[in-house]
Amino acid sequence: MTTNKARKYTVFLRQLGQKKRHLSNITCVFLTIFLVSLLSYLSYASTTGVTMSQNTNHIAKSTTTQGKRDKWLWPFASNSIWNMPIGDRAVYRPANIQQAKYASADEEYFYKLKTSDPQRPVYSPGNFGPGRCTGTQSMGISLPVPDNLIVPDATSQPYYTPNNASAFLMPDGKTLEQFEPLARCTAGGSVHGWRNPWGGVDIYGDGIKGGHLGSGLSSIGGSIRKGELIKNQPIRHALKVVIWGEKYLHYSRTVPGYRWPAYIADSKAANQYHGTNPKLVQGTLLAIPHNVTAARLKLQTPAAKKLFQALQNYGAYVVDDAGWDAHYLCLEKGVLEEFRATYGYDFQTTNGKFYDDFMKLFKALYIVDNNAPKNIGGGGTPRVSLAPPIGN
Repeated sequence: MTTNKARKYTVFLRQLGQKKRHLSNITCVFLTIFLVSLLSYLSYASTTGVTMSQNTNHIAKSTTTQGKRDKWLWPFASNSIWNMPIGDRAVYRPANIQQAKYASADEEYFYKLKTSDPQRPVYSPGNFGPGRCTGTQSMGISLPVPDNLIVPDATSQPYYTPNNASAFLMPDGKTLEQFEPLARCTAGGSVHGWRNPWGGVDIYGDGIKGGHLGSGLSSIGGSIRKGELIKNQPIRHALKVVIWGEKYLHYSRTVPGYRWPAYIADSKAANQYHGTNPKLVQGTLLAIPHNVTAARLKLQTPAAKKLFQALQNYGAYVVDDAGWDAHYLCLEKGVLEEFRATYGYDFQTTNGKFYDDFMKLFKALYIVDNNAPKNIGGGGTPRVSLAPPIGN
């Protein structure tokens, strides 16, 4: 990644305006989620012929006790952008994403914090490249983190400057603090990363705002979690993608490089984005149309077939600029290792069956053009049932 993140963060702050977040009463949120989920399910079942027993069994395999979900593993409201399925009124437009040289992963770091761990200050990164742990600008917060928590610095040889979007669930069990790029170079040392300018985000809320500084979108929402690519259960949430801004993302006076739900584009988007499609920007929802099948794409690998299902049922949001000819999916730290251990080949690659499948998926993506705050996923009857209520 070559973007000047410090400048991006400054622009990020400037564009916030006077927007304020309203946190609803949790009890009301739970009741609303339950009623919306029930009505959506009944509508879906009546139009698809799915029986109550079939759908209940399907949900139970991927949720916690009594059909509820774990907020840490499956966060945010059922009608969040990360949990809302594609609807049958979705309007699809061509994205024309082509094969890239590299299939890659944007690894993200997630931690649940305890009050018993020592408080450590959070400072800005000293650089987006090597030297991340040299920053001295306070982010106005300290985190209780264990001394053995280490997130390595970027490197120049080999060249490695990961985004390291991160989310910390605070001890209150509700507030998410998000940073990018996260680094902690020494045991017991300070933490470094630009803080999400809105501050804490409610894990029970809509989950839109977060640490991805190319778009302002969530660090944890949409991330592929550990176990999701190797277990039998389907992935039941939207994904996040990172594509090459110079080739695909659009910028103009009328379309400044982003659309809802994104809040911002890269600070250098005016010179950095050279895509010709004004509908393909930060925050664009991409999905595989309903008339495409995995068999038609001739997918060969089990992980790609799981990804196909998620991309068709929920889609994926554009959250950052790859900076080079590579397509990325955002996933939790640890997924790459378990992927390799399970399948015997790497997720990040330039060749092989999984690489071929990965590129087929990206080439099959279309823009959901009518995705909007009151029309998440395009509206109409959802392709699958809504997420069950949070149970903790």
